[in-house]
Amino acid sequence: MQRIGVLTGGGDCPGLNCVIRAITKTVMTEYGATVVGVEDGFEGLVDGRMRELGNSDVSGIISLGGTILGTSNKGDPWHFPVTGADQSVTITDASAQAMAHYRQWELDCLVAVGGDGTMNIAGKLAGLGANLVGVPKTIDNDLAATDLTFGHETAVAVATEAIDRLHTTASSHHRVMVIEVMGRYAGWIALRAGLGGGADIILIPEIPFTWEGVFRKVLSRSRHGKRFSIVCVAEGAKLPEGGEVVKAYDSKRTDAKQLGGVGAFVAQRITEGTGLETRVTVLGHLLRGGSPVPSDRVLATRFGVLAGHLAAQRRYGLMAALHGSRVEPVPIKDAIAGLKLVTRDDELVQVAKSVGTSFGEV
Repeated sequence: MQRIGVLTGGGDCPGLNCVIRAITKTVMTEYGATVVGVEDGFEGLVDGRMRELGNSDVSGIISLGGTILGTSNKGDPWHFPVTGADQSVTITDASAQAMAHYRQWELDCLVAVGGDGTMNIAGKLAGLGANLVGVPKTIDNDLAATDLTFGHETAVAVATEAIDRLHTTASSHHRVMVIEVMGRYAGWIALRAGLGGGADIILIPEIPFTWEGVFRKVLSRSRHGKRFSIVCVAEGAKLPEGGEVVKAYDSKRTDAKQLGGVGAFVAQRITEGTGLETRVTVLGHLLRGGSPVPSDRVLATRFGVLAGHLAAQRRYGLMAALHGSRVEPVPIKDAIAGLKLVTRDDELVQVAKSVGTSFGEV
């Protein structure tokens, strides 16, 4: 009997439980395999925390947000934080420990569900002899080799509804409303939610903006009788002065920067530069939480079923991906070749500009 492990790495997102359910049901029902759930992502693989999953564990979780296995973005085996008695943190290489548990649990394959960081770790574990299958997950939709990642549609829906709600209060009080959404390196959430919610300005990491361009847009609307404006900004948007707004640094994470605060900075500059009253709303982790929308449930289930087949059929080193209307396997190495970023000539950017949306350019 095969033993197939599954873990969810990185940040949580709507649809993870759909994947866990789909993998478990597929390999148990069609292949008679045993499913081992690794707790808290790669952190659990290093620490040796797992539990076997059965039908009762995955029953009724398709609409449940988060992940029943838990997750962590601080469990990179090659950058593993160990806290000492004096609360000091030492970064260690715990990859041998992770592999020891992989072998101790007699896993035939490990299905890693996550984004770019998770897929990179999966590739490195494969280099040490582990058999890996990947499932792409990120609300940012920035993973190469797949047209769409589950969780993104839910995040966009939440952000769009928030913009809809801000429209009414912005127009009532004649204010500029700045809404900050997630998007570390890629601006897909800000772009799609801004377009869907009718934002007047969209600021994303990939398209440099100027303060003059932002001021000009809101003042132009004001002069033409539109006494409010909506600005949708991704947390990773680059400031005209250079760099992002960093909230804190966390040495336990492979990427230590914790972004956040660009919305407040943009709001302050708009008030200073235009004299218009400005307010800011930060959605933050609201975009990660709650039940997945139906399209994310379906995509996550399709990914999980394919991953289950790949693992049970011993087709390792592959990741489930969406190409057009088809879900099919691609090499994990293709998925981590680079991030999928918004380009200036992307159709959605051009559509937004055609309906009068500004990207802060002069």
